[in-house]
Amino acid sequence: MPLYTRKMLAELLGSFVLLTFGGFAIFAANGVGDLIPGQGSPLVVIALGFGLALLVGLYAFGEVSGGHFNPAVSLGALLDKRIDVSTFIMYTIAQVAGAVLAGLALASAISRNFVGTTATVPGLGVSDIDALLLEILFTAFFVAVILKVTESETFGATAFLAIALTLVGIHFAGVTLTGASVNPARTLGSGLVGDNLTSLWVYMVGPMVGAFIGWSFYKLTTWSGEEDE
Repeated sequence: MPLYTRKMLAELLGSFVLLTFGGFAIFAANGVGDLIPGQGSPLVVIALGFGLALLVGLYAFGEVSGGHFNPAVSLGALLDKRIDVSTFIMYTIAQVAGAVLAGLALASAISRNFVGTTATVPGLGVSDIDALLLEILFTAFFVAVILKVTESETFGATAFLAIALTLVGIHFAGVTLTGASVNPARTLGSGLVGDNLTSLWVYMVGPMVGAFIGWSFYKLTTWSGEEDE
């Protein structure tokens, strides 16, 4: 199989793993009324579910494609000239396809209505603008971490762990506020399958703007210009 095809497949499968495992973590955390009680602290279960799911995807497929599984991460890589425009477009298509397949898998295993509840939407009392700003902030730091640790000689050996733990932290901080998407493919997949596209624009725009800001943070803190005196 050609390398380019393998990269696309790795991005599709990685996105599928991330969002299927993450979706089942939401199910485990919340349960189904009195019939299937939730397990543990919902916030902890969901945060660790997504973080560990990302770690699984990174170890399984990250060496093939770079392990983006997220259009915002791919945009950061594009801005940093690690991939070209055509690769960015194809990665994004593969990531969305993986997200939709994850939604279909969850719908088949549980229900389409459940998938709708996993869609990322602003929390109670959180406006679209507030959610937008938070998604920008969370994604900016997520992308900055990814760009740094994947190029670092000091932290390179722990890059996958650092990325996964950053996603855990983002979920601890943001699940109740925005759903902690930081990933347009995640929102689009669950939204389409679960028929819940509430405030979709927030999650399409916010993470992509955040990716640009995160890349800017990375460049500003790593670029030395002329030789230091």
